[in-house]
Amino acid sequence: MKKNNRQENRKNRRFAVIAAGVLAVSGIGAGIFSIMAESTVQAAVTEAEAIPTSYHVPAEDSGPEVPAVQKTEETATALQYRVVESSLNTETPTKTDLTMEEAAAFGMKYLADIMGFDKEGANVYMCYNSGTETFPRAFWDGDVRFGEEVKTDDDTWSFFIDAVTGELFMLGCSETLDVDVPLGYDASLEKNYGVYAEAAKEIAERCDLVGGLVAEVKYGTQGYSSNNPDITMEVYGENGQMAILSFSRYNQRFLGLITDTSRVITDRAMDDLMDSVESEAETFNAE
Repeated sequence: MKKNNRQENRKNRRFAVIAAGVLAVSGIGAGIFSIMAESTVQAAVTEAEAIPTSYHVPAEDSGPEVPAVQKTEETATALQYRVVESSLNTETPTKTDLTMEEAAAFGMKYLADIMGFDKEGANVYMCYNSGTETFPRAFWDGDVRFGEEVKTDDDTWSFFIDAVTGELFMLGCSETLDVDVPLGYDASLEKNYGVYAEAAKEIAERCDLVGGLVAEVKYGTQGYSSNNPDITMEVYGENGQMAILSFSRYNQRFLGLITDTSRVITDRAMDDLMDSVESEAETFNAE
């Protein structure tokens, strides 16, 4: 019984971090994703030991193919945008990390290719992070806006990528509706989610988000961002990869995704964190 309770507690805590990621997909932003994940874990556990800051995830099993930096910069030049260091940025990239401009080129290409972003004159506010306890991989996140960074009542886009390779971790779009719509839970969608499943399957296969053909699409969760209700779909590839895609429940707009690599990194980090916490608890109880 004690073992079952421990497994259930671990499951609940891991779900809390994944839920934070789902909220980020709904458009809150990649930077908030890491902050929310950290605060969620801190609320659930105390005095956790630090976990390793990096580990290898094979590129061939980690989602969409990442083009060379030069190729990415060439294809991104057609879309005019301005790259700016975010006022929230507190860290400096290393020599092995992509530059702010290179990272922005990757992110804007992902937004264009996967989410159809085609707007000119955007400001891309960039922030670098060497890794967090719940996401121990160096990353760049970009906040794409039209105007001052503090303005939040317009649509905004975000991307979250590997700081060294440019591999995609997350994309998001935050849409503020000009109408009032119900934000509550829609129980009927637990069974009747076909329109979202079809859209998720089409996007995943077209953009190679799960390493090939889709084997299954499952209902995920419901929530909302700003005044826009959303729903997430779990897309499983034939090779075992999984991506989480989010859509508006109001107008079925595609709002973003979390890749399989991001999920794997978070799951491994949470496993290490929970092992550390449980080990400390057992040591404490034995004294």
